[in-house]
Amino acid sequence: MIKKFESGDKSQLSPHFNVQEFKCKCGKEHEILLSTELVDKLEKLYSALNCSKIIVTSGYRCTAHDKNVGGSGSGQHTKGNAADICCYSQDGQPISSKTVCCKAQDIGFGGIANITADYQYTHVDVRTGSKWYGDETKGNSTVTSDFYSYFGVSKNNEPLMKGIDVSVHNGNINWQKVKNAGIQFAILRAGYGRELSQKYAKFEENYRNAKVAGIPVGAYWYSYAMTEDEARLEADVFLSVIKGKQFEMPVYFDLEEKKQFDLGKEKVSAIMRAFLEKVEKAGYFVGLYGSASSLTTHTADDIKSRYTIWLAHWTDKTNYSGAYGIWQYSSGGTVDGISGNVDLDTAYTDFPAIIKNKKLNGFGNEQISTPEPDATSANVTVKIGDKIYKGTLIKS
Repeated sequence: MIKKFESGDKSQLSPHFNVQEFKCKCGKEHEILLSTELVDKLEKLYSALNCSKIIVTSGYRCTAHDKNVGGSGSGQHTKGNAADICCYSQDGQPISSKTVCCKAQDIGFGGIANITADYQYTHVDVRTGSKWYGDETKGNSTVTSDFYSYFGVSKNNEPLMKGIDVSVHNGNINWQKVKNAGIQFAILRAGYGRELSQKYAKFEENYRNAKVAGIPVGAYWYSYAMTEDEARLEADVFLSVIKGKQFEMPVYFDLEEKKQFDLGKEKVSAIMRAFLEKVEKAGYFVGLYGSASSLTTHTADDIKSRYTIWLAHWTDKTNYSGAYGIWQYSSGGTVDGISGNVDLDTAYTDFPAIIKNKKLNGFGNEQISTPEPDATSANVTVKIGDKIYKGTLIKS
């Protein structure tokens, strides 16, 4: 049902929404059209996301205003059926539009779309007929029939993959035993700092042997950057180290030095952006590694919304309310094939499907070939770039 309200009407429509929130932003005094179904579904969305607030950035639009902001002049906003919104979690952080789109789909909105490149704003509407599930960063055409698949998000926050991350502390690794132990992905330390000499000595070995074992891999670079320029230099070195390789999982920026955090949130966030933007422009699916504390206190909202997060929080149940694709939940795990403790991770996003579909992380380069090993043969050959690697599988 569409209701009409006077321009100055301040009626409370529901526990969390008032007529004035949906008023046309043209600046003129005219009636407000508003769907009762839209308000009802927004309340359901509020509850499903456990929001602290939902801000309506655009509700009803008169024909002239709709055209002025790039609309057709006859879209769902002009009918009172639509709202552009930004949702906030209980800790006051914006909820990623990727999460909002998925929940809005569950609730039954007819039209849903991410609006901005930083994934903070979402369009929802209660149109009838054909559904529109879009991503306006990709154009206005329908892009998916299922946001969970499109964004690679797990329904009900169920784990999708069991993994580990490894560094200098883990020594020699028997990757076939790791695979046999049920590990489904690994994030490899590639190095640190601004010099090529700071590449991790075992990175090539770990990459090659994990590939031979058939384990999807990602990589991370540990930062000491104190300025944006230094972060870009680190990005250059990282790109040179990972060039010619394929990563089914994201490649991450790891910033966690106290002297960096002492710079304050604004400067730290600028350093993060400098690194992430440069690596992303080179054709990689990039993400940020961070603790629950640093993500809350030293990371700008636009970074957490735009880039996938690898959360470090060593606990049985995290209280971090922001979105994350991987959770590093333990630093004291044990896995067959690795001596001593190893970091344990859980992935909630189907990164291999997204990365391969978008031809990122080397998968758009036809010169790189990394075939699956033949499980029936002890000998495998893997071609990576112009190099041939031979190895022996250790059978269980």
